[in-house]
Amino acid sequence: MIILGILLCMVAIGFLCWLLFTLAVFALPFFVGVTTGMWAFNSGAGWLGAILVGAAAAGLTFGIGQLLLGTVRPLWGKFAIALVFVAPAAVAGYHATHGIAKQFMPSEGWQIAFSIVGAIAVGIVSFVRIAGMASSDQSGPDHAQA
Repeated sequence: MIILGILLCMVAIGFLCWLLFTLAVFALPFFVGVTTGMWAFNSGAGWLGAILVGAAAAGLTFGIGQLLLGTVRPLWGKFAIALVFVAPAAVAGYHATHGIAKQFMPSEGWQIAFSIVGAIAVGIVSFVRIAGMASSDQSGPDHAQA
């Protein structure tokens, strides 16, 4: 029974890490959506209004990011836009890894070390995914084969 518990714990950690890497690109829109939804709720919009406003703000943030990645030409501009999306993902990766590390390591120094490694890993994966989204949108007339 103990071995089954250990195996299930490893599967759960693997699933959560996969989920974190998959959803890291959406950290900024999620943050904007939650913040806007909380603002709407505190200004008297109610639960339904707050959810609708938060979802609209999150979708708009993601849509504007995709539009800018598709239309901005200079590489430094695309890098700046990608950095705006990657920074919250790295912070989320730090905190998610720190939460997992606190469960398995008593030493606070090692917890922070693994949390920093987790933040770097999530930041790199998020940057690669955003760069992949930016490069997949460049199949327009400028890049047609001769």
